[in-house]
Amino acid sequence: MTKRTQFLTTSAAAVLATAMAVASCNGPGTPGAQDTPTSGTVAVGVDETFAPILQAEIDTFGKLYPNAHLKTSFQPEEKVMVDLVNDKIKLAVVSRELNAEEKADFEKQKITTRTTHIGIDGLAIVLNRANPDSLLTVAQLADIFTGKTANWSQISGKKGLAAINVVFDANRSSTARFVRDSVTRGAALTPRVFAATSNPTLLDYVATHPNAIGVVGVNWISDRDDPAAMKFANKVRVASITARPNPTPNDYIQPYQVYLAEKTPQQLAEHRELQNYPLRRNLYIISREARAGLGTGFASFVAGKSGQLIFQKSGLLPAQMQARIVTTPKL
Repeated sequence: MTKRTQFLTTSAAAVLATAMAVASCNGPGTPGAQDTPTSGTVAVGVDETFAPILQAEIDTFGKLYPNAHLKTSFQPEEKVMVDLVNDKIKLAVVSRELNAEEKADFEKQKITTRTTHIGIDGLAIVLNRANPDSLLTVAQLADIFTGKTANWSQISGKKGLAAINVVFDANRSSTARFVRDSVTRGAALTPRVFAATSNPTLLDYVATHPNAIGVVGVNWISDRDDPAAMKFANKVRVASITARPNPTPNDYIQPYQVYLAEKTPQQLAEHRELQNYPLRRNLYIISREARAGLGTGFASFVAGKSGQLIFQKSGLLPAQMQARIVTTPKL
């Protein structure tokens, strides 16, 4: 056993101790007690925006607990939530909490759900490598996504690129919902928007179409130890974004971990170079399990030390990690 595997096994066992204790109340003779926090089978739905990071979590969990079988489906957020309400899955990994309609549905079913905050994601704005306009404000993005700005020449005045093509990963995806909610503030998206069939297809489209602009979860391009992520990252250009009015070139930032962490007003005041990346969103696991089964065990693992280290390595911000500000004296 390697030191890394030994560490993961030890820390994961500690995280799951509480779940195991609860599960022990369901003895072998308890009806429906077919699975435990570390064994059995459970259906899990994952917003496909988070496929790389959740696949890493699932693979690690499976290596630690060979008798645990997660039947995972990667789908658009809306489909994941419909499946959760209809009891086709026991766990949903999504970038929002339950809405009022979903809460009412679970109340009718007399189901008590549990929501676990597991991380913070950043949406990366990706451009073709030939595009010179890689510095964008949130206001400019709003104009692009609503169609008010229809040509790249309207951004910087540079000629060479024509009509802007906006592409999302899928119909009714969480990225499109986030843009409508947090960027366009409810305004309709431009008719020039179209949906790719997947995030890899989106990245390929942007890489081969100079006029394109796409939106992806940063975990698709942020893990420097993942050859697939680096292959995607090398195909496109990640735009730098700012929400600041009248920005200087130094105000534009990309979705690095330090910018995904929520800064206090004091931190922002003391460190001009720090910002909150404006396209941030929380990531949750929502469970409808009635007992502490395999779904509870997996959620505990992801929210625990080992699972959070996987988030940290991938470039997302773990829910349990605080930003540490380090300054060096000027020479």
